[in-house]
Amino acid sequence: MPTFANFILFGLRRTALSWIETVDSEGNPIRIVTNRFDLDAEEIGEIYRSRWKIELFFKWLKQHVKIKTFYGTSDKAVHNQILIALIAYCLLLLIKMEIQTRHSLLQISRFLIILLWKDHREWMTHMLYQSQRTSRGRQKRRNLVDQSLCAVSV
Repeated sequence: MPTFANFILFGLRRTALSWIETVDSEGNPIRIVTNRFDLDAEEIGEIYRSRWKIELFFKWLKQHVKIKTFYGTSDKAVHNQILIALIAYCLLLLIKMEIQTRHSLLQISRFLIILLWKDHREWMTHMLYQSQRTSRGRQKRRNLVDQSLCAVSV
């Protein structure tokens, strides 16, 4: 159950603030500082939880949808850009599930960008290709360097 604790913060100017203690959905204690005295503690806790869901959504959006900048400043422009990015993400996900490929969504989108105006069979060839070699990477190169050092020192 949320609790109220009123106090005055002294700084450059005096401001009345309210300290609310509540718990999140997992039962962890949360302390919220607010200047909204017209709402009770339960309402402020609910507002905080709603805003936190929005923050988590935008965190997910930044990690998965890759919106670098917004091209418009109006609410409708931002809303449309987010919807278009989500649609593109869902289409990539559907492609990945339909083809059952091991390629990442980033690789799929890169193949689409590179092969956009090419025949679809070429794109499918890239999508279904799986490398048969197992690389040991730098180990082979290091062995060659070691052999050349041995040859020089002899």
